[in-house]
Amino acid sequence: MPIVEKSKKQTRQILYNFAFLDDVAKREIRRKILKAVAVPGYQVPFGSREMPIARGWGTGGLQITLSLIEPSDTLKVIDQGCDYSVNAVNIKKFVQAVTGVRITTDTTEATLIQTRHRIPEEPMTEDQILVLQVPYPEALREVEPSEQKTRAMHAEGDYGRMWLFLYEDIIHYGEVRLSYRYPVLVNNKYIMDPSPIPRWDVPKLNMARTLFLFGAGREKRIYAVPPYTSVEPLQFEDHPFRVESFAGKRCERCGAEDTYLDEIIAEDGVTRHYYCSDTSFCDKRRRT
Repeated sequence: MPIVEKSKKQTRQILYNFAFLDDVAKREIRRKILKAVAVPGYQVPFGSREMPIARGWGTGGLQITLSLIEPSDTLKVIDQGCDYSVNAVNIKKFVQAVTGVRITTDTTEATLIQTRHRIPEEPMTEDQILVLQVPYPEALREVEPSEQKTRAMHAEGDYGRMWLFLYEDIIHYGEVRLSYRYPVLVNNKYIMDPSPIPRWDVPKLNMARTLFLFGAGREKRIYAVPPYTSVEPLQFEDHPFRVESFAGKRCERCGAEDTYLDEIIAEDGVTRHYYCSDTSFCDKRRRT
């Protein structure tokens, strides 16, 4: 795609590769994606490139998106369920500038979805890929700061300290307090960090029809959950996993009572308003 640079002395045209990344980078990332798909939940190291956005703002997910996207794709980008946040809008503008692909806010129209901290409310299909931006890919970081030791723990299936971490929460607080990044067991093999999605979205990973790809640019890790793969949250028999409860609450825009709701505190500091986190789902429901 032609990019024109202008200076006082001359105007020159530079031909960038389709989707910004060079072919070598795309091939490497695609190979790592294939390995991640072949070993669900396993963190595959990759050569994370410098991107025109700051690390921590979705460079890992963006590199996966740019490695997979084709001219025929339709892209959707969301940030915590919202299509119109600064992060989502800037990523959409950048990807469209270097690819020319069609952009949508409708989950059902998108073939490729990049997201931060949410999985869309509408069920996805086999023809779609969901790319999640991941700040911290290591699920065991809460219990072990050493990268070398966490690698060994995964290899040996030594997850006793994670179970102890969850058990101590129950002893002290009566329940597991983790509201996001809830650890899951993938394909009965690896404990995985599902990214900072709320617990509400964790069950959507289990036996889903969609390919989930996780990219951590700063940590240089890619991992995946292929379609129809078992993904189970860690839980005890007497303290089963549960999602957030919005009993008695509903979205003030569309009236939904079966979606993940954002709580907004009014200026008086007391009144609370609730709205669907997934703006596309909310807008479509209002129109029907």
